[in-house]
Order: sequence, then C-alpha cells, then structure tokens
Amino acid sequence: MTTYTAAWKSPSNIALVKYWGKKPEGTQMPSNASISFTLNNCATTTKLTLVEQADLEITVLLEGNHEPSFVPKIEQFLKRIAHIFPFVTTGKYIIDTSNSFPHSSGIASSASGMSALALCICDIAKEKGLLAEKDFKQTASILARLGSGSASRSIYGPMGQWGEHSDFAGSSDNFAIAYDNVAEVFKSYCDTILLVHKGQKTVSSTVGHGLIDDNPYATARFSQAGENMTAIKAILKSGDLDGFINLVESEALTLHSLMMSSNPYFILMKPNTLKIIEAIWAKREKDGVKWCFTLDAGANVHFLYPQADQAAAKAFIEEELAQYCENGAFIHDDVGMGAERL
Repeated sequence: MTTYTAAWKSPSNIALVKYWGKKPEGTQMPSNASISFTLNNCATTTKLTLVEQADLEITVLLEGNHEPSFVPKIEQFLKRIAHIFPFVTTGKYIIDTSNSFPHSSGIASSASGMSALALCICDIAKEKGLLAEKDFKQTASILARLGSGSASRSIYGPMGQWGEHSDFAGSSDNFAIAYDNVAEVFKSYCDTILLVHKGQKTVSSTVGHGLIDDNPYATARFSQAGENMTAIKAILKSGDLDGFINLVESEALTLHSLMMSSNPYFILMKPNTLKIIEAIWAKREKDGVKWCFTLDAGANVHFLYPQADQAAAKAFIEEELAQYCENGAFIHDDVGMGAERL
C-alpha cells in the first residue's frame, strides 16, 4: 500500500464585496462576483495522510481530537471532486487539522479549511503525475470552490477575486484569481477580528445561501454586487479610503439585510455587534479617522484600518471596543499573501 502525505497552511479571507447566493446548477457557482482581503494570521493548518486501499475511510482530527461530525462534509466534497481526480473516492484519509481562530463563528473556517484540504489533494495529485505545476493553483481553487465557495479565494494573496465579471480579466465562476492591482495602502491593511460571539452560528452559511433563492430583493442584490465590483476596482487602484469605507460598510449591512429579509428570516448579529459598529462610527465622526468595519456571516466584526494607523487603532480597541467582545477576545490580523506549503 502506498502512503502519500501533504501539509498546507491556508488562510481565511474576508470578502469586501460579498458572495451570497448560488446559481441553481448545484455546483457551487456564485450568483454574483466577489472580492476579498486574504488574511495572514487566521488560518487552517492541515496535514493529509492518504493510504491507498479499496474502500473509503475518513478520520478527521480537529485540534488533535476526533471530529466525526466533519466526515459527511468531507465525503460530499470528495464525491464532488471525483470527476477531476477519480483517485479520491478510495483510500484511508487521515486529516489532521487545526485553526488559529474559533471554528464556526463567522471567520470563514470553511474557506481556510477546505482550501487547505484542496491544496493537500493537489499535492498528492501532482505526486501521482496527474497535475502539472502550471495548473496547480487554479486546480486547487476549483477543488476548494466545490467544498466551500469562498474557499476558492483563499489560495491567493493579497486579494482573491471569484466570479465572472466583465471588469476583471480572467475571472470565472469556476475558480478565483489573484488580484493585486491595488494601491500600497491596501497591500498592508489591518483587520482586527472582534470576537463578539465565539460559539456555533444559529444558521449556517450553507442554509443562508439557499434562502436567497426566494428573497424578494435577490435580483436587485445581484445587480448591486456587480456595480460594486466595478466601483471597488477603481477604489482599490486609487487608494480612495473614503470610497472604500462607504462601499465596504454598505456591503456588510446589505449581507445581513438579506438574512433579515429571507423566509425564514434570521439575525446573526448580536447586540454587541451593533455597539461596536456605533463606536466605530462615532470615532470616525469625532476624529476623522479612516477606519471602518465589515461583517462576515456571523456576529463578529472585522475592524479595518491602514497599517499606518495601527498604534492608534489598537489603543481604540483596548480602550473602547474590547469591552464588547466575548471575554475581551480579539485577533489582530492583516493582509497576507495566500496559502503556504508546509
């Protein structure tokens, strides 16, 4: 029996223009294009050991502990990618994975986790002679997408863009592309994740995506996202911080408004989410700082600010924002350069 091993560290990402909703084909195709900052510190480290055998057997270790609840999702993922790499449907998988951040609390652990696993599988495919180096990252992005849509973007840094859009050359619904046509200020942007709630979300992103199909505002949302993709391209290139703030905060609130207007409706924000948002707004109004927030599909707040403001922003977090975090917890992060082979 041949044994293969691979290990990757892959980051989470935070979307600036949000992906929310899938096309009806059932193949993880996005209803609109999206673009994200690739994070640096919030990452999943995964070691995959694959032993060739006739049957499929999956063991998942999360932080060193058996996690059988992950097995059905991994099985589904392997079935989805079998048309690309048929070898994945058999073998003994030992997936040893750990996160540098709380799982299932709105920091896109599925993005980092599925991208890390996809990269490991691509390493094994390459070792088997089934994948050329020139196709490695694009194939990894395709595989990652079939596990979690946003995972397709985590392969790349400093930004990932996913979804076909006429203003982004080479863009595709099938895979993400690296995006780096940005002003220097955005290449080192800081993101402190304020952990308002570290527990399991009440509604998963998978369920939330499905509810957009019957949302009365869906068509307008997809049109708005397309327009915002065009707008953010110019903003990122020029370094327009005011334009960045307006677009990114609007996108965050639009995402959550779609949740609140779904049927059934749901709310993932917590009271302290709103208190943090109001504190950031008040600080910006009072002192003219170029700081803003965005939200993922959860209660936590991503506090965004230029690296040049790091000292002042961190003082603001300690003095005002930390009180709204669960046990005062937050994670300092910044824009990173994508996944890393270990």
